[in-house]
Amino acid sequence: MNRNLLLIIDVQRNFINENTESLISKISTLTKDSINYKYIAFTKFINDENSNFYKVLNYKGCMHENDREIVLDTNGYKIFNKRTYTALTNELKNYIKEKNINVIYLCGIDTDACIFKTALDLFENNYNVKVLKDYCMSHSGLENHNMAIILLEKLIGKDNVI
Repeated sequence: MNRNLLLIIDVQRNFINENTESLISKISTLTKDSINYKYIAFTKFINDENSNFYKVLNYKGCMHENDREIVLDTNGYKIFNKRTYTALTNELKNYIKEKNINVIYLCGIDTDACIFKTALDLFENNYNVKVLKDYCMSHSGLENHNMAIILLEKLIGKDNVI
């Protein structure tokens, strides 16, 4: 029985640039695929002046609602707010358990940060995770994306990066 989750990571206005803009239409096609994905959910990164992203990295993105806006049609699907690189929050863990999800497919932005950390956390917590590498990108560019893909293939297995 298909109990798969497509988890779309941080496709937000702040992360859209020349490196990531092509993802919008590509990921939109995935959201219409009810054969492969029984469940679809989104994450939204939220930053504020108390975060280490702001205090240590001087990162000022996603501080305001306009920057945080998900640029895809969320179609009323679940949105998980997060303030960390990883999407594996207690709320997501509960959702996975409640829906009895057996495979989690990741796509979105940034391969070298939030997707990377989420994939590792899911893997280490014994979830069946797959990274859809052609539906991910780093807003920092292809080099960072490719570096993260190489590391993910090593750390979660080549068969889990598809």
